[in-house]
Amino acid sequence: MIQEHKGNQTILKDSSDDFDAFFEIVSKNLTDSNKKNIIIDLSDNSKITNSLIKQFVAVSKLHKKNKKSFVIVAKDIDFTSVPASLTVVPTLLEAHDIIEMEEIERDLGF
Repeated sequence: MIQEHKGNQTILKDSSDDFDAFFEIVSKNLTDSNKKNIIIDLSDNSKITNSLIKQFVAVSKLHKKNKKSFVIVAKDIDFTSVPASLTVVPTLLEAHDIIEMEEIERDLGF
């Protein structure tokens, strides 16, 4: 797993192409990062499916409860069947944009 910190954001990238190991590490260590917005970058993992992404629902809800953004970057999936409780986008740029918009919404009290 590769971690990159940019301001109030942490990008966690799956570097091993082993989703199960990556998910285990992320779900165990995410409580340490609950003060930052999280981007889970799965864009290089060619084996990602919607059912794998759905495993992040509980982790995402917990993180969003702390008023922080949780965005997953994945390519070549069916975005229409992603649960509404998850924010999944195809590029890192869109992930950064979503976080920026959510920060503005939180600042405005939404």
